[in-house]
Amino acid sequence: MHSFTFQNPTKIVFGKGTVSQLGSLTEPFGKTVLLVYGSGSIKRTGLHDEVMNQLQSIGAAVVELAGIEPNPRLSSVKRGIELCREHNVDFVLAVGGGSVLDASKAIAAGVRYDGDVWDFFMHKAVIRDALPMGAILTLSATGSEMNGNSVVSNWETKQKRSFGSQHTYPRFSILDPTLTFSVPRDQTVNGIVDIMSHVFEQYFSLTADVPLQERLCESILQTVIENAETALDKPDDYAARANLMLCGTLALNGGLISVGMANDWASHGIEHEISAIYDIPHGAGLSIVFPNWMKYVYNERVERFAQYAERVWGIERGSKSDEDMALAGISATRAFFTRIGAPATLSFYDIGEEHLDVMAREAVLFGPLGNFKKLNQEDVKEILTMAL
Repeated sequence: MHSFTFQNPTKIVFGKGTVSQLGSLTEPFGKTVLLVYGSGSIKRTGLHDEVMNQLQSIGAAVVELAGIEPNPRLSSVKRGIELCREHNVDFVLAVGGGSVLDASKAIAAGVRYDGDVWDFFMHKAVIRDALPMGAILTLSATGSEMNGNSVVSNWETKQKRSFGSQHTYPRFSILDPTLTFSVPRDQTVNGIVDIMSHVFEQYFSLTADVPLQERLCESILQTVIENAETALDKPDDYAARANLMLCGTLALNGGLISVGMANDWASHGIEHEISAIYDIPHGAGLSIVFPNWMKYVYNERVERFAQYAERVWGIERGSKSDEDMALAGISATRAFFTRIGAPATLSFYDIGEEHLDVMAREAVLFGPLGNFKKLNQEDVKEILTMAL
């Protein structure tokens, strides 16, 4: 186990009806709020009215930024920064899923920076300060409600990049599982894949002597698997939705489940290049990439994949070798993704070979991807080819 420092400043307010606490949670941060949300589903569900009532109860002036895209655009972030400066915004409130939260973090950081906010994503500048922000989560997926990460797409350059900063952790996040009841099935599926993928990126590690962290990862994966199909078949099943929501938060909240471990994140890097060009849903892209990454790298530490098959999927060892177990676990992963309706190939989105070289090159722009196995441009292209 490696040495580590862990700190997470986000207050989580979890449970049915917790939006009623929004006013008191927001009041300490100022009186002018930028309300950021997506396509407008919060208006159809009545959540927008509830949020406005809460903010008006503390006398807050509200500036609205609607229409944040599923892969949030740099142009939307810049529009939010302009609104904050124009109206002297004190606090950014994100209401939505990970895309809305990611855009809001970039806005909060960009307001306090004199240069181009894209500098943070291209590693040309470090975030030194940010407006305070909070969140009301409506989709279980990214863990953005309890971390400082942001992923944004620059549609002009066809680049999708990320940053992480202690300054952009939400001050609070309200997690009411009932707000996910109305999430469309495909978005729920993509969220399930995203949660599992976040755990995979931490679990498949070369770090030794981390039994607790391994079991934390395995327990989240098991809980997602146990609750996924219930949530899909019965969207208003509170227990299933609550379990998925908590799994999503714990899967990526600054590294609690993998403290002292080297993480990978190669599959996310590969998927970002796919959706940067083709604008496909992030979770769907991970469903395509991850099992192929697994097939490509499992021999780097075959016993970890064998353990995954046995502990997570319940595959009996019998006379199977480590390699047999590893391949069985990878097959079980693909079968589960397929069973819940996640795509398996790039051809599902009519994606062919035309941009493979570009995606492979951009994926390693800042150096080789991953830690479980260091991937160079040729490796990335091979995984993308396997995914066709």
